Amino acid sequence: MRTISKEELKELYHKDFPLWAEINYELLKEKLYDLVDWENLLEEIEDMAQRHLDSCISQLARILEHLYKWDNFRNLAGGETAGRGWIKSVNNARREILTMFDVYPSLRNKLPNEVSTAWKFAKRKLENWLEDNDYNPEDFYIPEECPYTYEEAMTRDLRKEIKP
Repeated sequence: MRTISKEELKELYHKDFPLWAEINYELLKEKLYDLVDWENLLEEIEDMAQRHLDSCISQLARILEHLYKWDNFRNLAGGETAGRGWIKSVNNARREILTMFDVYPSLRNKLPNEVSTAWKFAKRKLENWLEDNDYNPEDFYIPEECPYTYEEAMTRDLRKEIKP
């Protein structure tokens, strides 16, 4: 492996990430710890750990968005028969989350603490949906605080709420 200074390695992080990763891998493998770009490496490890939780938060946001649409906007989408796609979306998102829990069990304890974060994403999607359907989001009340508990988001069965 060619010699590279710590400054060059730090610059490489922004210029050629794959090469930066390869060099740091080699440095670690050779136990040349004092040459490793620890600052950026630790940031990358933190990002890797967060990525899967972010995926679960995204799925939880989809659930919250569609629960809120179901409870508040079915009349805008066509009345009682509307929203069946939202039911499928909620169920699919729950399955995605449960699969992530199977693969990464530590996420099961972390996700319940992220309802408010997921709600922020859901709220923006609700506003976008209203605009996309030619409604002014400011004409509708969408609360700042999530109106659903984590338990409700993960277990409420909307199929039972369909009126025949």
